[in-house]
Amino acid sequence: MCSNSINVIGVMSGTSLDGLDICLVSFDSDDYSNFNIINSKTYNYSSYWTEKLSNAIKLGINELNKLDNEFGKLIGDYINKFIIEIGNPKVDLVSSHGHTVFHNPEKGITKQIGNGETIFNKINISLICDFRTQDVELGGQGAPLVPIGDLNLFKDYKYCLNLGGFGNISIKKNKSIKAFDICPVNTVLNYYSKKLGYPYDKNGKISETGNINYKLLSKLNLLEYYKTEGPKSLGIEYVKEKIIPLIDSFSVNNNDVLKTFIEHITEQIYISIKENKENESILITGGGTYNQTIIKKLKNKLKCDVIIPEKEIIDNKEALIFAYLGLLRYNNTVNCLKTVTGAKKNHSSGTIFKS
Repeated sequence: MCSNSINVIGVMSGTSLDGLDICLVSFDSDDYSNFNIINSKTYNYSSYWTEKLSNAIKLGINELNKLDNEFGKLIGDYINKFIIEIGNPKVDLVSSHGHTVFHNPEKGITKQIGNGETIFNKINISLICDFRTQDVELGGQGAPLVPIGDLNLFKDYKYCLNLGGFGNISIKKNKSIKAFDICPVNTVLNYYSKKLGYPYDKNGKISETGNINYKLLSKLNLLEYYKTEGPKSLGIEYVKEKIIPLIDSFSVNNNDVLKTFIEHITEQIYISIKENKENESILITGGGTYNQTIIKKLKNKLKCDVIIPEKEIIDNKEALIFAYLGLLRYNNTVNCLKTVTGAKKNHSSGTIFKS
């Protein structure tokens, strides 16, 4: 690796299925908190891949292994395409999160597809992948993993909130951090937007026209998950088993579902950080940041300064931090914190393929 800077590609596929995020980051080799995003792209999934990834949870072991390899080839092809499209820069390391199919840490289960060996054979660049398995084996949630990046790369913010398929929060105090998944976000909002004929609620325009159904809101807020404190995390199973059936048990039109669920999201965020103060700040990133209905409600509910960063950070913060996680793992440095995941100890997690 280069002595002055280290160029790392972070690759992220989120549960909202909006595409494969690829981000090339240059880290100062003496101080990783000094970084620069060189380039980034999101490669949207074809209808074939959207359907494949959506239904992966239903597959048997042999079919899932086949999909794991097939998706690994896709990731490898997109990485190679990205490198060519941005002018063949020096790349020292690639860090791939994969796509989560199963996540039920209470049962010791977590599975991200995008086979590491397959990707490595395609790109022939040192690769880190499979970040969650070791943490679950150590009794942790295997999630969220981003908080160590929030702690070390985004030091100026008391709170870091990501609004992706799920909403997760990092809360810093006295140089330590705690973090957890708050509630589903785009996994649910996109599901009901699609019922209205839209891939997602662009800028929150659809939900803006809805009305809150307070009976449904009350039932959502009473779900058992919200009664426990972190470490805790969510998977798509929770949405399919708990959230969708509950919403569908009410006769509520989809515009009202969207408005009600956004009220639920913002209430749960507020409850998670209800001690927020005027001299503190919250950094908000992820696709949900573009939903103005969510952002307006959060600004009304929270006392702290709501910071919406530049688009580059909104869209790429998770891929950026997975680049950082891979770099830490390559150096055998702690990248999973027991205070965040509940594991038995801090540890360095991820499978390494060296070129």
